[in-house]
Amino acid sequence: QVQLVQSGGGLVQAGGSLRLSCAASGSGPSGRTFSRYTMGWFRQTPGKEREFIATIAWFGGGTYYSDSLKGRFTISRDNAKNTVYLQMNSLRPDDTAVYYCAAATAARTLQMSREYDYWGQGTQVTVSS
Repeated sequence: QVQLVQSGGGLVQAGGSLRLSCAASGSGPSGRTFSRYTMGWFRQTPGKEREFIATIAWFGGGTYYSDSLKGRFTISRDNAKNTVYLQMNSLRPDDTAVYYCAAATAARTLQMSREYDYWGQGTQVTVSS
């Protein structure tokens, strides 16, 4: 079983930056470990569906972003630390949400939440105006 533990959320003023971390432990089917999981970040606000932010594939390291967030948010991974990051810059009040990381066995980038197998616990990000 893969466990994802998130950190780095909190309160920030508009225009500020935050970096979220998601540390993986354990292994999935056939002993698959972090370096062979495609990772993604999503966010959710009350009453709305989970929104895709970014994904990074385990095979080749390709990335893909939501068009609306591209340029402000950056996803990266450190396989030596079993950790995926989300760097968020120029934050705005409408970025306020609970942010989730997720892991999937597929080798390509993934945008749909249903394609992910494991999820972090979620971390609150609040951007004040």
